[in-house]
Amino acid sequence: MYVPPAFAVEDVPRLQDFMQEFNFATLVTQRDGELTGSHIPFVLDRGVEPYGVLRAHIAIRNPQLQDLESGSQALVIFQGPHTYISPSWYVNAENVPTWNYTVVHASGIPKIGNKAAMIELLKHLTAKHEGSLARPWDFDPNAAWIQRMLNDIVAFEIKIEKLQGKFKLNQNRKPEDRERVIETLAASTDPGQRAVANWMT
Repeated sequence: MYVPPAFAVEDVPRLQDFMQEFNFATLVTQRDGELTGSHIPFVLDRGVEPYGVLRAHIAIRNPQLQDLESGSQALVIFQGPHTYISPSWYVNAENVPTWNYTVVHASGIPKIGNKAAMIELLKHLTAKHEGSLARPWDFDPNAAWIQRMLNDIVAFEIKIEKLQGKFKLNQNRKPEDRERVIETLAASTDPGQRAVANWMT
């Protein structure tokens, strides 16, 4: 990923927070010159140096499983708020349109997990996403029907070997231009634009 210095984020805990908040990510692998992508939720284990371990699962019928078993590198792309930026929002309108966005790239070599790893992963995922619900669904790994479904998915993990963060949020603009962009986005009815304004402040 091309990361100009003005947009680079190297604070590891901040990047880990980002991956945990926007944990539905894109898994990219390659085999025999062909790229494959899947869109899946990840769990981050921050306890493994230097960057942590990502854990997820895919369907056993997903051809990408062959890529994960091959021992080649995988890339996981986490994307946060993003939006179009109009040059009309700057003090000096002699500019071109651009896009503000937040993204983290994590890469490493995948390793296939066992059934115990799968159950632990699913416990973490359901706890994360069910915890705030009024009537959370209870994951019971011992239920017969869940045991049958576990045969259809495969757990894997990626120890992060390279971690890049790019938060392109008008840091390269004059303070007055940046302030006008923030004001415009914050006043928008679009929640995505308001989220970008929050990241800019």
